[in-house]
Amino acid sequence: MNVKTTVIKNGITVATQRFDHVESASIGVWIKAGTRNELDHEHGIAHMLEHMAFKGTYERSARDIAEAIENVGGDINAATSVETTSYFVRVLKDDTPLAIDILADILQNSRIDEDELAREKHVVLQELGAANDTPDDLVFDRFTETAFHSQPLGRPILGTRDTINAFTPTMIRDYISREYCGNRIVICATGAVDHDAIVRQIEDKFGGIQQEPAAAALHRPASYTGGDNRQVKNLQDAQIVLGFEGRAYHARDYYASNVLAMLLGGGMSSRLFQEVREKHGLCYAIYAFHWSFSDTGVFGIHAATEADDVPALTDLVVGELQRIPETLEQKELDRARAQFRASLMMSSESAPSRAGQIARQILLYGRPIDASEFLSRLDALTIDRLSDLATRMFASASPTLAAVGPVQKLVDTDTIQTTLATGLAPSHKAAVNA
Repeated sequence: MNVKTTVIKNGITVATQRFDHVESASIGVWIKAGTRNELDHEHGIAHMLEHMAFKGTYERSARDIAEAIENVGGDINAATSVETTSYFVRVLKDDTPLAIDILADILQNSRIDEDELAREKHVVLQELGAANDTPDDLVFDRFTETAFHSQPLGRPILGTRDTINAFTPTMIRDYISREYCGNRIVICATGAVDHDAIVRQIEDKFGGIQQEPAAAALHRPASYTGGDNRQVKNLQDAQIVLGFEGRAYHARDYYASNVLAMLLGGGMSSRLFQEVREKHGLCYAIYAFHWSFSDTGVFGIHAATEADDVPALTDLVVGELQRIPETLEQKELDRARAQFRASLMMSSESAPSRAGQIARQILLYGRPIDASEFLSRLDALTIDRLSDLATRMFASASPTLAAVGPVQKLVDTDTIQTTLATGLAPSHKAAVNA
């Protein structure tokens, strides 16, 4: 791994990885602040700030920003997640100084004008309305709200109509001063880049960012709650997400949880796809996922089906969760390893994807993780380890059930929990009660 890192005077970590035989550079700024860092009255402000960063600085208008990048054939974008916000640019290698200058300008000199904010509120409210009109988006919002009830971690990223309308320029500036500080920022550049040159440019352009926040940064520990959240709507399909408490990035079972999700529903050869889609034809698609955060996680299964097929689909999913601790096969584990290995290697060949990998690893672990270390952890997993995890995960915690659409025939979470707990093989009941 040829990743180089330097921490500049104000605490910003600069990381680079050179890709030979490419002519472009991908540069991004990742801040360890997202939805869960918001105060209650700030719900949605991290996402609003991401929008406002592109609405003009004291030196450039919104059009100037867009044209400066597109005039050289580049592209610029941003993203807000639960725990991070990122701003990234991709340009040809000779335009790297311009990209860094633009990123520094929008993150330090945004005007956050009252009129621009009013217009952008309207845009975000349209985005919110579109999400609420999209059942497969809405069900995931309901899912996280239920898994982490009444906590910032469970709140939708976009905010609510009331909180969005209440935002002021002062509120956004206060959020920036509290969360956008040097010791919470990683700037990563990959592709046709020179580490020393990148460091010099970042020291010059980002040196004015304060190292420590003006006020204490917010971090409230999360606690998985589980529960039942269903919304009956007149739709063609019932959108269903069933979930359980997952594992944090640093937890012992983090890698095992991701592999378990792959085994259950990570592709067309997975158990759930074969059983529910191929064998019984109860849905178009079904998949499992594992989302990790800094202090917790959530494991889930998503599918959509017609109203009359809801009971049968649910029975099949719960039955597969019951069976998996005692029926895992080595060939399944080997296939999941191969999928992860291929995914890691393929994404590492993309400079933009690699920049995101490196930045997130530094924010989470304090250092970039070599692929060999990741693969060695995968290779250490065994059938017994995964079986034990499946038993503990599916039978010892309150499930989370979110559903939108014609879901009147959907079983309740108490029944699912009882079925899973009583359906374990004797050898695994002891593990749960230990």
